[in-house]
Amino acid sequence: MASDARRSGPRATDNGDDGTRPVTGAGPERLRRGRWTGTPEKGLWELRESLDSRIGELEARLRTKAERGQIPREEQALADQAHEELRAARDTLCHHHRRRLPAAHLTVAQTHFDVAHNLLLRLSSTDEITSMMPGLVAFVREHLPVDDARRVRVEEIALSVRSGTPLEPAQREVVVDSMAVARLAHLRERLRVRNFTYVVYGMAIALTVIVALVGVFGVLAPGTVPLCFSPEGVGVVCPTGSDTSERSREGDIDALQAQVASPWDYAVVEFVGIIAAAVAAAASLRRIKGTSTPYNVPVALALLKLPTGALTAVLGLLLIRGEFVPGLQALNSSAQIIAWAIVFGYAQQLFTKFVDNQAQSVLNSVGGPNNTAGKPVQDPRTPAA
Repeated sequence: MASDARRSGPRATDNGDDGTRPVTGAGPERLRRGRWTGTPEKGLWELRESLDSRIGELEARLRTKAERGQIPREEQALADQAHEELRAARDTLCHHHRRRLPAAHLTVAQTHFDVAHNLLLRLSSTDEITSMMPGLVAFVREHLPVDDARRVRVEEIALSVRSGTPLEPAQREVVVDSMAVARLAHLRERLRVRNFTYVVYGMAIALTVIVALVGVFGVLAPGTVPLCFSPEGVGVVCPTGSDTSERSREGDIDALQAQVASPWDYAVVEFVGIIAAAVAAAASLRRIKGTSTPYNVPVALALLKLPTGALTAVLGLLLIRGEFVPGLQALNSSAQIIAWAIVFGYAQQLFTKFVDNQAQSVLNSVGGPNNTAGKPVQDPRTPAA
C-alpha cells in the first residue's frame, strides 16, 4: 500500500535508463533493485530505512494538505519545491550515482529532506506551528549555542506561546528560520565526525605502510639495526635467538650482533606489539560511547592503535638498546625482549589516548543529551528583580 501510494505521488516521471531523472516515488523498490544489480550498499541500513519512511510521511502530509485545499494558490510554489526536494532525497537514497563514499548519500538525502520539512513549516498555519513548538524548540536547543540570538528569540517566543499569547506570522518566520540554521549546524556536526573518521583511517593506513616497510627492512637487512643485546657474561641475545658461546663474549659487539640477528626479529616484535595494542584497544572501547551517526569512530580508533603498537614496540626496544632508559642497558634473554615488546606495544595507549579524547569530544559535539542545556528565559510578564 505504501509503495503504491508513493508511486502515485505528484509529478512522478516515467523515464528509463537514458540518463534522465529516474522514476521517483518508488524508493524501497529501487533500493531492493539496486542490490540485485550489484550496486554496493553503503551506510547503515536502519538509518536509510528510517529516512525513507520519514520521506514517505512528509509526502503524505503534503498530499493531505493539497487535497484539503490548505495550500493557498500563492504558496503553491513552496509545495512544488517541497515535492522536488523529497524526490531528490529519495533518488539519493537509491544510490544510483557515481559517488560511493560510505554514508555520504545518507547525509545528502537528509539535507534534501530538511529543506522539504522547512518548506512544510512555511506552509503550516500558526496553530500548527504552535502545536509543534516543543519539538522545534528542543531541536534548536540541541544544535545552537546558548548565546545564539536566534535560539534566545525562539525560547522567548515559546514562553509567550505557552502563556497563551497567539503566535504571530512574524514569529513563525523567526522559528522557521532558526530551524533552518539549526539543521545546517547539525549537518556541520555530522560532517565534522565524518572528516575526523577519515583522518583517523588515513593515519592508520599510513602507519600500517610504515610497519610493513620496517618489517621488510628487518628481513632484507637484519644486521643493520639489530634488536639484539649483549649483557655482560651472557653473550648476544636477540628476539628470536641468542649466542652464549665464548666467541660471542669477545670481539666487536656490533659485528657479533649483526651475525646473530635473524630476519624475523623485527616481524616478531611487531607482531607482539600488534597483539598488545589490540588488547589495549579492546580495553579503551569502554570509554567510547555509541553514536547515531553512520560513521564508525570506535572502529577507526581501534585500527589506529594496531600499527601504533607495532611501532612503539620496535622503538621502545631501540631506546633500551641505546641505553636511553636507565637501568635497562641490556636484556638477558629472548623472553625478556618479547616481554618488553608487549609492554611497549600496550604503551601506545599513552599516545593514542589523546586521539580517543578528541574522538569523544567530536561525538559529543553532535546534538543530543550531551549538548549544553539552554538557559531558562525569563517570562516577559515577570518584572526584573
